[in-house]
Amino acid sequence: MKQAARIVLALLLLASAAWAGKRDPLTDAEADKLREARLEPGKRLKLFIEFTEARLDKIDSVRSDPKEATGRGQKVHDLLEDFSALIDEIDDNLDMYQSEHLDKDQLKEYKKGLRELTSAENRFSARLRSLQHDADSDAQAKAEAHEYSFALQDAMDGLKASMETLKEYSAEKQEEKPK
Repeated sequence: MKQAARIVLALLLLASAAWAGKRDPLTDAEADKLREARLEPGKRLKLFIEFTEARLDKIDSVRSDPKEATGRGQKVHDLLEDFSALIDEIDDNLDMYQSEHLDKDQLKEYKKGLRELTSAENRFSARLRSLQHDADSDAQAKAEAHEYSFALQDAMDGLKASMETLKEYSAEKQEEKPK
């Protein structure tokens, strides 16, 4: 019995250590903005677009700034992981709003948010493909890419899945009549 208790305690400690090591992709200010918009699906989608785009902007900034040369590959890796986490959050929100019955105003704003998200995810895809192209062809990027290549592939795969879900949900919401 004591052995089982020790095993359970050890597992709990390992799980909490793993959880504690996980980074939150959102800043406190971003999390606050999302909480304020919790009942406004369109606004939440716009915020997620803004935050996700900011991660890609930061990748561009890190890659172009000579002062960021030290640890650049790891910085890009971390930003790509944040990007992927935000795409997952977008998908979670789409799932949540898809199952809810929105009132007329919420549905109108949500549909507008879906259109904006479609456009944004197309931009995101182009930027990730550009990053992949640079990693394949540019000598400096190629040298750093070993640190972020898996995170880049994960981001591209996650975005592709998100775009497919978004396409499906957009078609379904177009058919839905507001209450």
